[in-house]
Amino acid sequence: MTAQVLNGVEVAEHIKQRVAARVSGLAEQGIKPGLAAVIVGDDPASKVYVGSKVKTCEALGLYSEKHELPGTTTTEELLALVNRLNHNDAIDGILVQMPLPKQIDARRILEAVDPAKDVDGFHAVNVGRLVQGRDALVACTPAGVIELLDYYKIPIAGANAVVVGRSDIVGKPMALLLLHRHATVTICHSKTRDLAAVTRQADIVIAAIGRTAMITGDHVREGAVVVDVGMNDATTEAEILRIFAEPERSKRLEVLAKRGRTLVGDVEPRTVAEKAAWLTPVPGGVGPLTIAMLMQNTLRAAEMRRGL
Repeated sequence: MTAQVLNGVEVAEHIKQRVAARVSGLAEQGIKPGLAAVIVGDDPASKVYVGSKVKTCEALGLYSEKHELPGTTTTEELLALVNRLNHNDAIDGILVQMPLPKQIDARRILEAVDPAKDVDGFHAVNVGRLVQGRDALVACTPAGVIELLDYYKIPIAGANAVVVGRSDIVGKPMALLLLHRHATVTICHSKTRDLAAVTRQADIVIAAIGRTAMITGDHVREGAVVVDVGMNDATTEAEILRIFAEPERSKRLEVLAKRGRTLVGDVEPRTVAEKAAWLTPVPGGVGPLTIAMLMQNTLRAAEMRRGL
């Protein structure tokens, strides 16, 4: 058996087309959903992410603003900007790019965002609404995973699902979304005893623990669906030889020679692909869905704020 690919790029394009059509419909009513992206400091990866989000807004017909603040910004200064954006009626979604510089209290910032504009789905109000199964803005990555499973018509109701990782951003909301779709959900983490024995019971494995190629073929039963949320750097030839089979191995060795690193997930595709029925690639799996779902959340925020 060789796992079929869960193509996140294809699903993300499907989501973006759906958003663009709805945005076009709102434009006829004089409504243009707006996203404000806030970045503090000069982190290169954060700049790339924010630039990509703003560019996607423009492509789909959403209004966007980018607020770039110096790395010396204080918590109070950032709170003042968030407060202004909360009261700006042209803005439906506020995105504060993480990580923030150490002197800023990130939790205070996230809690200061108006829950109705919290398109990241991180505010305690939205998390609480998700727990209760009420209408809420949900964290983009786990919401994107549900879209991926639905697109490929993978049954969730009645499935045994194991989420490996318990972060507030992915693991916990992922488990809740699966639970609301009637899966039987187990959450595993760094303290789980005999992880492989647990994950081998799963119809669906969501790997979101942030450890390079930690989930191997030994962790997966025949015919499982494996979704790799991990984004890690492999920096040695030995890692690539372990993680990848040919022809992907040769491609990754070329990337390593050019860049000194290559993006890998929490799943070891060389062994998992031999047992799983479906597997997401990294890159090209869950990553593209995150930005697509951010656009969908901005649209939803605009509609919810107007009672549409």
